Amino acid sequence: MKNLSQTKYQSALEKVQNLKQKYGESWNSINPENAARMITQNRFRTGLDIAKYTAAIMRKDMAEYDQDHSQYTQSLGSWHGFVAQQNMIAIKKHHKTTNKKYLYLSGWMVAALRSEFGPLPDQSMHEKTAVSALIKEIYDFLRQADAVELNDLFKRLENGEDVQDEIDNFETHIVPIIADIDAGFGNEEATYLLAKQMIEAGACAIQIENQVSDAKQCGHQDGKVTVPHEDFIAKLNAVRYAFLELGVEDGVIVARTDSEGAGLTQKLPVSQQEGDLASKYLAFVEAESIAIEDAREDDVLLKRDGKLVRPVRLPNGLYKFKDGSNIDRVVLDCITSLQNGADLLWIETPTPNVRQIAHMVNRVKEVVPNAKLVYNNSPSFNWTLNFRNQAYEEMLAEGENMTAYDRNNLMDAEYDGSELCHRADEKIKTFQKDAAREAGVFHHLITLPTYHTTALHMNDLTKGYFSEDGMLAYVEGVQRQEIRKGVSCVKHQRMAGSDLGDDHKTFFAGEKALKAGGEKNTSNQFAEKKKTAKRELVMDK
Repeated sequence: MKNLSQTKYQSALEKVQNLKQKYGESWNSINPENAARMITQNRFRTGLDIAKYTAAIMRKDMAEYDQDHSQYTQSLGSWHGFVAQQNMIAIKKHHKTTNKKYLYLSGWMVAALRSEFGPLPDQSMHEKTAVSALIKEIYDFLRQADAVELNDLFKRLENGEDVQDEIDNFETHIVPIIADIDAGFGNEEATYLLAKQMIEAGACAIQIENQVSDAKQCGHQDGKVTVPHEDFIAKLNAVRYAFLELGVEDGVIVARTDSEGAGLTQKLPVSQQEGDLASKYLAFVEAESIAIEDAREDDVLLKRDGKLVRPVRLPNGLYKFKDGSNIDRVVLDCITSLQNGADLLWIETPTPNVRQIAHMVNRVKEVVPNAKLVYNNSPSFNWTLNFRNQAYEEMLAEGENMTAYDRNNLMDAEYDGSELCHRADEKIKTFQKDAAREAGVFHHLITLPTYHTTALHMNDLTKGYFSEDGMLAYVEGVQRQEIRKGVSCVKHQRMAGSDLGDDHKTFFAGEKALKAGGEKNTSNQFAEKKKTAKRELVMDK
């Protein structure tokens, strides 16, 4: 919004000036310009301010996607506030705007990296409050990014540079977070309480899945157990009530179904009348015909199509769904969720295949035409192998001679420069555009990118640093790259708030302030040098 910062600055300035008049001499040391500057640099006072602001962004983006499917949104998962901060700084640097760029908070990464129990699998065993704590941490870091950048701009303005337009039209680093609440961490009251904490921390979009809370598994692992629709609807209601109670009227609920890969249920719902939701759910349960005299003591029996049947029950008490019923269950889950308060869908799939996703989403759209999907571009998929298989099938269908390829070993590095590789990589490159256009995917995210990039970069740095390369491995692979690519974090003291703190100390203590940014601060070695006249003359020649 144009002139937002300037308007806020002037408003804050006038307010502080009025307060100085009101309180008289006791406020003599308060400088209204400094106070207005600090207020301008902190646009969002609370997490609820953030949630309301970002919810409106998501609603606008969803409406624009409905009109034009090329207008999809994207995010990367972050497991620390600093990671999220650097992500958004890089987005502003390279793409000049944060428009349609979000952040994702992965329950998997909270479990693996944020639990006081230590690293855990994605089974909802971590402390539930770790989720809301990470949301708050992320927004603390993003607000600091605003303050640091605006502080630099104000200093440049004071030094005579014409940066007023940059201040007036400053774009915040605050963007929507889609936050994973797993299966709700308990009953619907527990879901409501945690949802409130997450919203108060700043979450405008909460993703919840239809697994059993105390038997939750990662969506890309086996052993998933789903709940009846009535149970899931209760949790959707719990999240919506939490949004409404806190005044976040545009809050977004992402309903995830794990039915594609889930073959078990813990409960048999009670059907009140033929054809209701419970009846539809029960119809998916595998059962065997039985005569009443053959029933065992304490057997559970159902009447189906006028006959008595016994649901297939495992030794652990769980019931088995019919083989091949998974897609129909996914479609029913999605329709039911959208008809009961959900705004977006999440379908876990075994592979990233646009046609397979579209097959399910298009069936949902027959009932809910504006159905939209949040899709996990998961690192659990072997993207290279999956798309080489897809390319192989297409090339084979086109009559290509495929004898040069070993179908059972398409991941082999010897194929990296082949036609198969080029075709597969092109399909990977356009996957998000294709899925947004053909399969109703409004939002593309990668759940665990920074988990993997951290591991990869440590692998590369460690290999060199502990070899004969020693410090050169760090300088060549990290610091020199930061300098050449203009990564702001190369000045890590500034990024951590040292310069910002120095200015605040000056506001508070004036000339008595003990500041860190003097001549002996080694960060000065990273100051950008202007080209010398001699070099410019050489270049002119």
